[in-house]
Amino acid sequence: MNGADAQSPVIVVGAGLAGLTCALDLVRAGLPVRVLEAADEVGGRVRTDRRDGFLLDRGFQVFNTSYPQVKRRIELARLRLRPFTPGVLIHTAEGGRLRFTDPTRRPSDALALLTGKQDRGPGPGQGPGPLALAALGPLCALDLLAPPRLLKRLPELTTREELARWRVPDRVVDGFLRPFLAGVFLEDDLDTSSRMFHLTWRSMLRGTLTLPADGMGAVPRQLAEDLPPGCVERASPVAALSAAGVTFADGSAADARAVVVATDAAAARSLVPGLPAVATRTVTTYHHAATRSPLREPTLLLDARRRILNTCVLTEVAPTYSADGRALISTSVLGTDAPGREAALREVLAELYATGTRDWERVGTTTVAGALPAMVPPWLLSRTGRTASGVYVCGDHRATGSVQGAMASGTRTARELLADLRRP
Repeated sequence: MNGADAQSPVIVVGAGLAGLTCALDLVRAGLPVRVLEAADEVGGRVRTDRRDGFLLDRGFQVFNTSYPQVKRRIELARLRLRPFTPGVLIHTAEGGRLRFTDPTRRPSDALALLTGKQDRGPGPGQGPGPLALAALGPLCALDLLAPPRLLKRLPELTTREELARWRVPDRVVDGFLRPFLAGVFLEDDLDTSSRMFHLTWRSMLRGTLTLPADGMGAVPRQLAEDLPPGCVERASPVAALSAAGVTFADGSAADARAVVVATDAAAARSLVPGLPAVATRTVTTYHHAATRSPLREPTLLLDARRRILNTCVLTEVAPTYSADGRALISTSVLGTDAPGREAALREVLAELYATGTRDWERVGTTTVAGALPAMVPPWLLSRTGRTASGVYVCGDHRATGSVQGAMASGTRTARELLADLRRP
């Protein structure tokens, strides 16, 4: 801890979920805080842009109501949440469509899947069948009922190895889990830590996947609104820092009692010398508008051939995503945009939705570099916010790639910083 005056503020660099959560805990502990955000709005990677009457989230994201940090900090009523269908549709390699659903919430859909009946396609008998699906039962029971501390102590493998250890049949893994988890972890080889898989699967079994009526950006905006007026300073990029303060991009400086870096992994490493590199995943989301919805239900559509991560008619989930009643279809793929990729994507979407896509309007394309940390084994589920330079660091790259992970990291860093301030 530096020797700045006790009345100097703690400076938090970055107004994403981790930084805002950290700032809230410091303010509630009675400390003066300045949150410096380089962009013109809070949220970081969890932002919602307005374009041509549509709400465009930065990459496809969902809001899970079961996260402990969400239950503790977020007033759900203020978000006006809209739920997804408790399940997904998967376009099979044979050209049909299967519905995978939570049997405790949609028993009729689950029965159709077990008997092999499809929504559309080459006919019955293409589903994984009841015996194959039954293999998921013990795994789901563990994740649903076991306390998180037990799941965190399980032997760590890759998700692919863990599913094999539980003897989940390949046709369930390749036909359902692999295309579904590709959109969750932004990788399609099931290389993510098995501990992260169990915790994520638990959250989905216990929670509801939703969208805020005003977009995912409503979540960080609510956190920012709970801070004192003037605490968050937008359009304030930081060029350099130390434990004693920060230097802005325009050359001016500000003293601090302590500094917390709450940026993404790449920006944090550029600001904090010696911070270990963290591999990350990049995702690109294409937003299209159509006069009519190609799927009249709020359901995630996946591709068993994994040509996309996922696609969804977001206006079926939250009609507020469109100002004029047109349908908004958002589709995510791994990696960056490239010439010709959107045209090829339209052909895939025409097949998945069984409709023409040539008249769809391209509303926007968003590439999020470093959208998630690559959580391959061994992966620590929580890392200290303390660093050798005396600067503190928080973010999902210090915990788990999720809303829960970002907020939990901010919470831990605030707790450690407060403990250090109280130490003689």
